[in-house]
Amino acid sequence: MKRKFSYIFLSLTTALFSLFLVSCNNDDPVTDPATKGSIRFEFDNVAGDRDLKLNTDTYQNAAGENFTVSRLNYYISNIKLKNADGTTFTVPQDSSYFLIRESVAESQQIRINNVPSGEYTGVEFMIGIDSTRSVSDPSQRKGILDTGTGPTNEEGMYWNWNPGYIFLLMEGNSPVAGSSNGKFYYHIGGFGGRTEKTLNNTRIAKVDFGGKKAIVTTELSPEVHLLADVLKVFSGSTQVSIAKNFSVMYENFSANIADNYVNMFSLDHIHAD
Repeated sequence: MKRKFSYIFLSLTTALFSLFLVSCNNDDPVTDPATKGSIRFEFDNVAGDRDLKLNTDTYQNAAGENFTVSRLNYYISNIKLKNADGTTFTVPQDSSYFLIRESVAESQQIRINNVPSGEYTGVEFMIGIDSTRSVSDPSQRKGILDTGTGPTNEEGMYWNWNPGYIFLLMEGNSPVAGSSNGKFYYHIGGFGGRTEKTLNNTRIAKVDFGGKKAIVTTELSPEVHLLADVLKVFSGSTQVSIAKNFSVMYENFSANIADNYVNMFSLDHIHAD
């Protein structure tokens, strides 16, 4: 009886010791939502499988039209991170407005601090500026949203004649453009109206990480590399022809372009630092 008991005790001890070793050798980082870390996003503007280069390289849209791009700017706001456990972290609004500019490399990398530790599997964000912030007092629209100074004013990302932000600005040249100088202009905005319902081109982009995880801990600050494909501006639910629509601003057709570019974002890779 003693021998049998000793054998059982030894087997149990061995099993527990093995479990302890496995636990000690587990390299998976511990994510405790009570702790905070940071996450970075890089927006890499491309045209199909090619890097976007301003004023030099020629690209072809879905309508078979050649074009170059001279300017590309767009607002990213209202960011939400999807956690593997089913929860969502909403970035506080005051920390959730960014202007991505192809001409300014540092604007294409954004950092979000005070993110609960977790395993994030997707992200969603608005392309544009929400109505609440758009109609708020100018004192609530500082930094990247300041319409008097800074990038918003420098880049012409605000309509003073029809108060509101331009969500996406894309300009370039094309031999088929009907303008006298061969240029095309897409200035897309419209937040839904201040006192009455008007054009609303705010759009929510959703990017799933496809099984990959951006793991945030106090020690790990991952970088999520996103691609933004400008060819999608011309294709999707509506094929946009430069010849037929070389200048689109505050008009009904702009909703078609917004419906297209909401799908221009995709995951390239994730760096885990």
